[in-house]
Amino acid sequence: MKKVYLDNAATTYPKPKCVSDAVYDFIENIGSNVGRGSYENSYSAAQVVYETRELLCNMFNYDNPLSTIFTMNITQSINMILKGFLKAGDHVLVSSMEHNAVMRPLNSLKKIGVEYTKIPCDIYGQIIYDEVEKLIRPNTKLAIISHASNVCGTMQDIERLGSIFKKHNIYFVIDSAQTAGVFDIDFKRANLSALCFTGHKGLLGPQGIGGFIITPEFSSKINPLIEGGTGSLSESEEQPEYLPDKFESGTLCLPVIYGLNASLKYIEKETTKAIREKELHLTKIFIDGIKNIDEIRLIGYDNIHNRAAVVSIDFLNKDNSEVAFLLDREYGIMTRVGLHCAPSAHKTLNTFPKGTVRFSFGHMNTEEEVKYTLDAIYKICKL
Repeated sequence: MKKVYLDNAATTYPKPKCVSDAVYDFIENIGSNVGRGSYENSYSAAQVVYETRELLCNMFNYDNPLSTIFTMNITQSINMILKGFLKAGDHVLVSSMEHNAVMRPLNSLKKIGVEYTKIPCDIYGQIIYDEVEKLIRPNTKLAIISHASNVCGTMQDIERLGSIFKKHNIYFVIDSAQTAGVFDIDFKRANLSALCFTGHKGLLGPQGIGGFIITPEFSSKINPLIEGGTGSLSESEEQPEYLPDKFESGTLCLPVIYGLNASLKYIEKETTKAIREKELHLTKIFIDGIKNIDEIRLIGYDNIHNRAAVVSIDFLNKDNSEVAFLLDREYGIMTRVGLHCAPSAHKTLNTFPKGTVRFSFGHMNTEEEVKYTLDAIYKICKL
């Protein structure tokens, strides 16, 4: 049976071959740690790690590679920032479209006296910008916003938001899980305090690597969530204060950093513009093919403006889970169904608690696969 992978919003697949080659090369030919050895292989690995920080800074227009921190994933990055910065009495702004990677830590922090307010979004998942300043309080210390929805793909104007938050001296953090590597993000123009990223989605790297880029001023306000050996200042039992060591205790996941290094170079060669145009071209074919089907409801915008390549559908006369099962069993089409770890977004989009079937297109998909998927949807709707 033909296999079609349309769950790229969860993790992109397949990866460029250079990614697995780089992971294999490290395991087979390098194998050493960083900052723990005084020999050539260790120095070589350290150079690749530093180069990877540089590549990320180049992508997001930031000029200090040592301010790029590696974590296991974007969820860990968000937790490190929220739990390391916020304290009782602080107030946070989020959008009503946030993922549980943001909402669960914030609800945990509510127990110690941290408050948050959801900026309302419209039925398309777009922030209602006129409401933002009305929600700012004297104790608003932080705003954390998802750049694009993992449910319907709607993107927020982070530069517009950044201007508002800068005016009110509010630290601004974005979750770039659905946009990094595909859409241009300018750290400086958006007045960001930190940018959280994950390696395994639009950055086309392996699972198990994420991180954040952070300004030195903001980092000075954050207590590290994890402390321990860094390979530096080994004579001291106190955690180093300088970056990246402050937030990078323990052994880094070097095989996947090698893989991320390769994927970033691949993106640099292909260009984010070319990748974005292809993904949105496939998205347009798909949207144009489904938006006039009476048996389904398209969630979010019915065009490719102001959106990532993520499309959610509600099947009006069928159980969405059953549709996803049939797509996989009968046609080999892999999607994601349910609430996508974003119940607040689904409440905003009026798809809670049923959820949606999500189709997310990636750099490796083809027009043929999209047309095959449309044909399968037509057939299932007529059952």
